[in-house]
Amino acid sequence: MKFIHEDFLLQTRTARWLYHEHAKAQPIFDYHCHLSPRDIAENRRFNNLFEIWLEGDHYKWRAMRSNGVAERYCTGDAAPYEKFLAWAATVPQTLRNPLYHWTHLELLRHFGISELLDERSAPRIWKLSNAKLAGEELTTQGILKKFNVRAVGTTDDPVDDLKYHQAIAAAGLSTRVVPAFRPDKALAVQDPVAFNAWVARLAAAADVDIRNIASFLTALRRRHDFFHAQGSRISDHGLTACWADFCTEKAAAAIFSRVRAGRKVSSAEQAQFASFMMLYFGRLDAEKGWVKQLHLGAMRNNNSRLQQALGPDTGFDSIGDYPQAAALSAYLNRLDAENALPKTIIYNLNPADNYVFGTMLGNFQDGSVPGKLQLGSGWWFMDQKEGMEWQLNALSNLGLLSRFVGMITDSRSFMSYPRHEYFRRTFCNLLGRDVENGELPKDEALLGGLIRKVCYENAHTYFNLPGMNVPVAKITAKKTARH
Repeated sequence: MKFIHEDFLLQTRTARWLYHEHAKAQPIFDYHCHLSPRDIAENRRFNNLFEIWLEGDHYKWRAMRSNGVAERYCTGDAAPYEKFLAWAATVPQTLRNPLYHWTHLELLRHFGISELLDERSAPRIWKLSNAKLAGEELTTQGILKKFNVRAVGTTDDPVDDLKYHQAIAAAGLSTRVVPAFRPDKALAVQDPVAFNAWVARLAAAADVDIRNIASFLTALRRRHDFFHAQGSRISDHGLTACWADFCTEKAAAAIFSRVRAGRKVSSAEQAQFASFMMLYFGRLDAEKGWVKQLHLGAMRNNNSRLQQALGPDTGFDSIGDYPQAAALSAYLNRLDAENALPKTIIYNLNPADNYVFGTMLGNFQDGSVPGKLQLGSGWWFMDQKEGMEWQLNALSNLGLLSRFVGMITDSRSFMSYPRHEYFRRTFCNLLGRDVENGELPKDEALLGGLIRKVCYENAHTYFNLPGMNVPVAKITAKKTARH
């Protein structure tokens, strides 16, 4: 039997039935990723397997470094084929790492290659893959169509002109591609030089003379309005923990003025300013009915030497063990008290906090929207089988799994769409085990409805993107006697 076969990860008869009859045929709603809008707009054709698979993939770089591979084969000046060969030599060493599963799922689903990747098979796989990349099916737009991706949410700075999003919209793709408003740089007053350079870009983008905190807020509101006009209904924040050292606008204005004058501020002042701004962004999202995403818990850029040499997002981040509960509670409570708490997805990078987050969300569900506050899918280091199961179990025990908006790729690679399949197989295996243990009824309408909701329908309804606000149709696979 081939390693990746039709019942991969499906350990029971019920799990196989659930996956093949209910999960497999569902479309993909990939509401958070880091795909390039330019690549989509220009329908990029990848020249080789390195470009589509290894370019920018810090998951693979971390594994290669752990395998003793020199940096020139990860982010350096080695030729693309040399980098691919270095990755191929690393793959057999990744047994029990999710990279082993992802690697072979991606080769099979994109190229129809079922052969295991190693040093011996690498030349054949390189040749076969590159030949298929020359066709139309594996351009960026071809991939979105091939994997039935109905919606994509990219990650975009407020100063971005969104010209590629406009081009995508004009092209009339079957996939709805929308920007997500990510204003992390608006909080970063700890570095006056970088902050002021970004404010200059913001002023130009918003056509606002930014002289004080009031004009700064006006500029951000204009950009938020602009994103809304381009179809965005999503914001995103990458934080170690929620900011909750609230201050008055007068205090925030004083901090802003000092930074604009090029003066350093204290860590306490940075926390106050960031807290003030996060409340402002929450109010903007609530006014427009957006979904706010909070990515919490990453400890970034741990290796200062290599971060300085290679830049951020190159594989030197880890899980942080920050206190989360008090600040998260204070932030959500403050917005709720103002009737300004938007629909919110909270992603937790530290599994030790799964139950903290899961119980916190229940405090602010107000009956206005099903699943208004969401425990985000297994994210970054947790988007593997065990991490997914931990998240699903915590959500099931503490909230309503039936209202979960499902999986994301959180990826920069167009090769990553089989991660949705990986999640669906893991999800169906979990449910199938419960059914066969007598912990859930074997009721097709009940179970099939749950699977369809989590795989696609809940996200479709929750985000309510313009151009997609039509009732979802029931999507199932054809019945087969085997299942």
